[in-house]
Amino acid sequence: MKLRVLSVAALIAAVPASAAGLINPVFQDHAVLQRDQPIRIWGTASPNARITATLGTNTAEAVADAQGRWHSELSAMTAGGPYTLKLTSSDGTSQTLSDLLIGDVYLCSGQSNMAFRAMEAIDAGPDIQVSANDAIRLMSVANITKATPQTELPKPGTWGAAEPKTVVNFSAACYFFGRELQKSAHVPLGLIQSAWSGANITSFMSAEVLKRAGGNDMRLDALAIYAHDPKEGVKHWGEIAESYWTKKLGYALWKAPEKSATWAVAPKDLGIWTEWGVPALAHYAGHVWFRTSVSLTEEQAKQAATLSLGTITEEDQTWVNGAFIASTFGYGEPRKYELKANTLHAGDNDILIDVYCGWRGCGMFGAPEARAITLADGSSVKLNGSWRYLMDATASTPRIPWGATAGITMAYNGMIAPLGDLGLKGVLWYQGESNSSEPEAYRGLLKEWMADWRQQFKAPNLPFLIVQLPDYGLPPFKPEESDWARLRESQRLAVNEDGHAGLAVTIDIGDHMGLHPSNKQEVGRRLAQVAKRVVYGDANAKSGPAPQSVTRKGGVVTVRFSGINGKLAAVNAADPIGFELCDSKACQFTPAHIQGETVTIAVPKGLTPTKLRYCWGDGPVCTLYDSSRLPAVPFESKITP
Repeated sequence: MKLRVLSVAALIAAVPASAAGLINPVFQDHAVLQRDQPIRIWGTASPNARITATLGTNTAEAVADAQGRWHSELSAMTAGGPYTLKLTSSDGTSQTLSDLLIGDVYLCSGQSNMAFRAMEAIDAGPDIQVSANDAIRLMSVANITKATPQTELPKPGTWGAAEPKTVVNFSAACYFFGRELQKSAHVPLGLIQSAWSGANITSFMSAEVLKRAGGNDMRLDALAIYAHDPKEGVKHWGEIAESYWTKKLGYALWKAPEKSATWAVAPKDLGIWTEWGVPALAHYAGHVWFRTSVSLTEEQAKQAATLSLGTITEEDQTWVNGAFIASTFGYGEPRKYELKANTLHAGDNDILIDVYCGWRGCGMFGAPEARAITLADGSSVKLNGSWRYLMDATASTPRIPWGATAGITMAYNGMIAPLGDLGLKGVLWYQGESNSSEPEAYRGLLKEWMADWRQQFKAPNLPFLIVQLPDYGLPPFKPEESDWARLRESQRLAVNEDGHAGLAVTIDIGDHMGLHPSNKQEVGRRLAQVAKRVVYGDANAKSGPAPQSVTRKGGVVTVRFSGINGKLAAVNAADPIGFELCDSKACQFTPAHIQGETVTIAVPKGLTPTKLRYCWGDGPVCTLYDSSRLPAVPFESKITP
């Protein structure tokens, strides 16, 4: 494979966007600005122009640089408002923002459970009907991906007061957090939603930090090429894909598809493969290869052409006659690929497509006649022959780096970088589902991500409030390994290792059969409870039982808990369930007993346990709570002799 290397700096340097006014459009009428810290504002003007900003009696000046960019700081202000921000430039332009409040600003990010709308929450109707509150302001950031960091939101949102029409489509977890928090904070709140369903954490990390974290060079280099020249980037990624598959299979499948004897006939209309009635595909997420052929005359074959494949979900890599053509990420997006002259030949032409699905609802869609080769002379040849398919359950293939959800840095560039160094009180993060296939790596990624955003927002101690993944999947009949549980543990450990982060435990309010639990009111309430302690320093605001130590004395293992509201308690029984003792070979469920702020577990005969687990599994049933009905956090811990 021919290697092309571009500096990651190509992905870090941002090109300023043109401004509609003097100030960056993240600042608008009805916005909330962060209290009790210098108020940073910025924008664009004529080169070398002098800008004066006045907020109430607070005034600051700045001089634009040679590119017209300016940045200024107004003195810190206490909570209050409304205020008017007036900006004037020595070039004669001016701008006024009205109805601004000074309060606490929270950025709410993550994937689908943060994007989950208030209208979808359980029994949300009454909550939405009474949501009008001028002291809570909302702004949603549009889903935009970019290969390089942007200085302005490509599609600026609008700030607006909470009311039914603004709350209904806003993040449920974010809104219910704000509603609950204001009961104790008593200041205006600004809530910014910037989330993308299905997003991997790496999509929300900067290229600079991904470079530092290691293990991302191949994708970063490919993305740098793509940022400079998308066609060249796609070509380069094709070489990477071919190298991977050749090594895995031992031959180039796209050049010799007949070498595989396991091709099966696909339904004529294709569509979602989990609905084909094939048992092996019923719950399958992974790679499915599709293959067909089309016969052309010599006159047809010598023309340039366009290959139309209908729509595809989620990610495809396409070859024609053994030559890589293109690779695209997208949900239900049309695939139309240009074919250069001499790509086709007289006779049968093989078309091979690798479709990758990371979740569900994947396949090739559209009417069969939508799949065709359109020739330069305007005529077209339908791909109406039979399609065959081949399964490959490999899940560790390199993912397209410019994909919105499984890619790297793309959501950060389009949805976070444009927020600049906006003053924030804290960040809410509900994400991890899309990283569950590599749960142990998530611990380091989460720590790097927090450091990344603290650097951007110029807040070394910026608080992060992390939602631990809820229960999802059937309760286990016996102890078992679980990527979902392992990712929860990575979240817990990363938070414990950070001095300014908190964990909202949701192990009891998930949905065993659904990835998107609807009780977001309780998620918001628990996040607010964590904020009271982590952000506002309320030592009396407990977040629920968490292990402080796990020790063994004789035949008894003792877990001491902290973070308890009142007392430890078990629901539906005198003793809690969900504890496992593990040796080097296996784990086994063991009875447990509550004694004050501890839980004791008798060691079974013949077992020499080295670690203890609680509430382990995809969708475990666990019954240890405190008096306020907050659940104990799931955990795994070594046993100290």
